[in-house]
Amino acid sequence: MKLNRYLIPVLAALTVASQALAAEPFKVGYIRVMDDAQAIAAYEGKLYEKQGLDVQLVEFKSGTDLIKAIVGGQLDTGVLGFTNAASWSSRGADLKVVSGAQRGYHALVVRDDAGIEKVADLKGHTLASQKEGSTADVVLKGVVLKDAGIKPEDLSILGVSPQVAVQSLVGKRVDAAFLFEPQASIAEQIAPVKQIYEIGEVWPFPCMVTITSGETLKTKKDLVWKSLDAQRQAIELLQQKPDAAAKLIAGYFISEPTLKTLKHGDVPREKIIADAIRTQTYSAALTPKDLSRMQEVADIMQAQGTLKTRDGKPFDVKAIVDLDWQHSRKL
Repeated sequence: MKLNRYLIPVLAALTVASQALAAEPFKVGYIRVMDDAQAIAAYEGKLYEKQGLDVQLVEFKSGTDLIKAIVGGQLDTGVLGFTNAASWSSRGADLKVVSGAQRGYHALVVRDDAGIEKVADLKGHTLASQKEGSTADVVLKGVVLKDAGIKPEDLSILGVSPQVAVQSLVGKRVDAAFLFEPQASIAEQIAPVKQIYEIGEVWPFPCMVTITSGETLKTKKDLVWKSLDAQRQAIELLQQKPDAAAKLIAGYFISEPTLKTLKHGDVPREKIIADAIRTQTYSAALTPKDLSRMQEVADIMQAQGTLKTRDGKPFDVKAIVDLDWQHSRKL
C-alpha cells in the first residue's frame, strides 16, 4: 500500500506530462515565397492532418530568423535555404538537412527602358536582390555575376525583400531585380519588365531544403518523418495538379481575388500562382548531384567569407545531411 501511495502521484504526473507533450503542436516554419509552397500546400490541403499531425505553420520574414527559431527550439522543422544551415552549422549549431524541397529558381528581370539585354549589361545599374549572405545573394555574386565577368562592386546591389524589390521596379527605383516566384511572375504582370536570365536553367541547385535540429530529430523522429511524408504529398500535388494547388495557396501571395495587370486587365490570382508553380522544380529527394552542388555552394560561401569554419578547413556538407527518411522511402 505504501508503494502505491508514492507511485500514484508520480504516475499521474507522468500521464499529465505525456498528454501535454502530445497536445503540443508540431511547428513548421516557412517564408512566403513559392519555394516554400509545399509546406503551405501541405497545411492548407490538410496533408499534415492526414499524417496524424497537429501542425502550426509559422511564417518568418527571413531565413535567418527561421533558422534562429530552429536553433532555439521554438520550431520543429523549417523549409528554407541550405545556406542558412551551412552558415549556422559552421559555428557549432546542431542542424540537420533531412529532405529536399525546391531546386533553385531565381529570375533576373529588368526594366524595359533600362537597356539591359544580358547579365553583363548590369554594370553601372541598380539591382534589387536579397540581403547579404542569403541564398540569392550567394548565387548572384558567386555564379551569375562571376559567369558574366563582372564583380559585385560593378553595380549597386540593394538587399531587400522580394516584395520590396517588385515595388522598386514599379517605382523605377531600381533597374533590375533578382527574384523568386511568385514575385518574378507578379513583376512581369504589373511592371514594364522582362526576364533575361534564370539560374535554374543554367546552374540548377537545391535551393530550399527541410531543416531540423539534431535534438528534434532525435526526440521527435517519427513526427519529423510524418511531416516530410505530408510535404512529399504536397510536392506531388504541386507537380501534377498546379491549378488545384494554386487554389490552396494563392491567397498567401496575392491578397485580392484578382491582380490588375498591364496587358491583360484583371487576372484571377489563382492563374498567376498556377503559372508560377509551373516554373518550379520541387523534389523531396536529394540526389548525389544535389549534394555535390550543395558543396559547391558552401565552397562559394567560404570564398566570399560568409561561411567560416572553426578550424579553417573546408566545410563538409555531408556532415549536416541526414537522408534516413529519404532512404526509408526509397526516393
